[in-house]
Amino acid sequence: MLPDWFYWLRLQHTKGVGPETARRLLAAFGLPSHIFAASTTQLTAIVSPKLAEALLAPVSASLLRLAEQTDAWLQQPSHHLITLADAAYPATLLEIPDPPLLLYVKGRTDLLSARSLGVVGSRNASVQGVRNAGWFAEHLSQAGICISSGMAAGIDAAAHESALAYRGSTIAVVGTGVDIIYPARHKNLEKSIADKGCVISEYSLGTPAIAGNFPRRNRLISGLSAGVLVVEAAAQSGSLITARLAAEQGREVFAIPGSIHSPLAKGCHQLIKQGAKLVESAQDILEELAWFDVTAGSGAHAVLSPASCDSEPASALLQQLAYDPVPLDELGVRTGMDLASLQAQLLELELSGMVETLPGGLVRRLC
Repeated sequence: MLPDWFYWLRLQHTKGVGPETARRLLAAFGLPSHIFAASTTQLTAIVSPKLAEALLAPVSASLLRLAEQTDAWLQQPSHHLITLADAAYPATLLEIPDPPLLLYVKGRTDLLSARSLGVVGSRNASVQGVRNAGWFAEHLSQAGICISSGMAAGIDAAAHESALAYRGSTIAVVGTGVDIIYPARHKNLEKSIADKGCVISEYSLGTPAIAGNFPRRNRLISGLSAGVLVVEAAAQSGSLITARLAAEQGREVFAIPGSIHSPLAKGCHQLIKQGAKLVESAQDILEELAWFDVTAGSGAHAVLSPASCDSEPASALLQQLAYDPVPLDELGVRTGMDLASLQAQLLELELSGMVETLPGGLVRRLC
């Protein structure tokens, strides 16, 4: 006897059946197994004759191979396949317009119903952006909030890593099959998330990294969460897609402001202009979401502040730097230093974590 999930898999892989058609069929027949047991006459009352023919066609060899692969994957510990009809399906995803038919889960399924906040931002994040993501994830984790993100480079990875470091919980929503690690360098991070949190995907096993799948998976990051925090984003960032989806789903949108001169702050400033809440601390988010009954960590009230430079007396060069990016040639004029000396001192300060060099010959202070 075939497992129930097989019919969901078959429906998902029937050519011509998209999310809207699948919802119409499920509304009419209840379960996928009933769809495939229906007659041509019953099906053509809902879909076109061509699609009815596709639904009644024999199961393909490729689908049978995928089913065998899926069954073998499910035999491994902490591997789960949740269908839209399962009690374990997250209630928050049932609220969005297009919930996935299937969710592949590695790790703790209980986190799918936990209080969570999406934390997203630029893949090519600045040093300060990575610090901000980690800072917020740390204090939200201490307050008992699960951190959801997309396991991408930059802001996503920093949020996941910080949540795990402070014994918090985290969900990675990936845009590939859950058995594919992307980017590959996140192999250890993916294992840690699967061991202590959970990794989920709506895509079948073996699905590679396809560009169009990543914007689509963003609706699940926001859908699982009560709100989304955008840490750092350029004007055309994919993170803005997540923020837009969050707003459309009725979720709260939060954004961290930055320098008016920083390209990676443009997206956040745009969101704030559109009504996103400007945040400076984890407490801002906890208060907006009325999460007063969580166990707030001591850092939740702390306002985001630069790192400390107390280890060394501030050099004359450091005193000439601001938190806004400064062109290297302008810095040379301010200090009266020649280029070689200036670059040597900046390198020393950068290695100490006190400054950050940015594209375009810009430098800014971090402490």
